[in-house]
Amino acid sequence: AISGILKGDYRVKAARDGLKALEIARSDRPPDLILLDVMMPGLDGYQVCQKLKGNNQTRDIPVIFLTAKSMAEDETRGFEIGATDYITKPFNPEIVLARVRTHLELVSQRRQIERLLESTLPKKVIQDMKDTGESKPEHFDCVSVLFSDMVGFSALATQMSAEQLIAELSEIFAAFDEIAEANSCERIKTIGDAYLAVCGLPERNPSHAQNIITAATECLRYLEERNSRCERQWEARIGIHSGPLVGGIVGSKKYLYDVFGDTVNVASRVETSSETMRISVSETTYRLAEGFFVFVARGAVDLKGIGPMNLYFVKP
Repeated sequence: AISGILKGDYRVKAARDGLKALEIARSDRPPDLILLDVMMPGLDGYQVCQKLKGNNQTRDIPVIFLTAKSMAEDETRGFEIGATDYITKPFNPEIVLARVRTHLELVSQRRQIERLLESTLPKKVIQDMKDTGESKPEHFDCVSVLFSDMVGFSALATQMSAEQLIAELSEIFAAFDEIAEANSCERIKTIGDAYLAVCGLPERNPSHAQNIITAATECLRYLEERNSRCERQWEARIGIHSGPLVGGIVGSKKYLYDVFGDTVNVASRVETSSETMRISVSETTYRLAEGFFVFVARGAVDLKGIGPMNLYFVKP
């Protein structure tokens, strides 16, 4: 009966018992909303709801109980184990549709908020905040930091309107973000034409140096391909350094995940010393990635505020 009410507006999957309901919920295409009868063969609705809420994959799916049990303690039990709503039989079809619509709208709003959070915070940090209500600063013994900026950016900025400038830079950084994610790197922030990414935090990764160099080479390859088909030429220089860092959330109203430590400063200086469309790495990064790439020694380069440091170019 309930399927008949809903199928005119929604795609409905029916389960004859609790085990089938769990199977559908844990599938590759889980439902956006689950309506459960308390009285079912095998596992009852309460047991199914408990299992749904105890599983990371299914715990955020809203559950509405549809039942003939109308005692206050029945409703209380449903809410205590995680139900979103409770509708008693006999039910009014219009009320059922209205409540389903309301909860699906809430699901949509929650997903929009999650997408917004994912654009500013790493997924692990978001999950920590969901699980414990906080994400504490964390020390990492060794991660790799990438700095990139656009060569001749000031000259480019005079050749186009502000709207065009932002549109093109956004397109490039969106491509960099995809490349970073594909290589298990995390974009931390952009500052004007500068791009800062890390690998090995907040998810620890023993291959952080290899991964971030791969990402850097793919970013330059993307720019080369883009320049071959676009009138305006964008060129970058990239610097990478590896070392200890602290990562954590900054701010209490406007959250920002940021990284702190001398490793960031050194990576920035390594980038400044690099050349157009080349990747320069510190000796620490070189040692971690030696054998995976071909490097060209630059010798000792005097880095501002740091002093001489052995640097290497990654050979294309």
